[in-house]
Amino acid sequence: MNKDYVLYNLREAAEELGRTIAEIEVDSDYGDEEFQIAVAHLYHHVNTAWNARHASAIQVEACVAADFARWRQFPPDIDMTLGL
Repeated sequence: MNKDYVLYNLREAAEELGRTIAEIEVDSDYGDEEFQIAVAHLYHHVNTAWNARHASAIQVEACVAADFARWRQFPPDIDMTLGL
């Protein structure tokens, strides 16, 4: 597992989640559009953490558009019933 890249993406997701919670708490005008942007950013980093977890440092450094698009998609190989 590429722990450095996984941790980078999980930290980015955590920051986005914290920022989103804080904004919703204080901004009475916070709406669907802002929430959609925030959630898309959050999912991008969580999905990338999972999908690129086995990418080498070289693959991460050389990331091309196809990698970016593939890594940010919802993981097809994750069982959402585990842990519930």
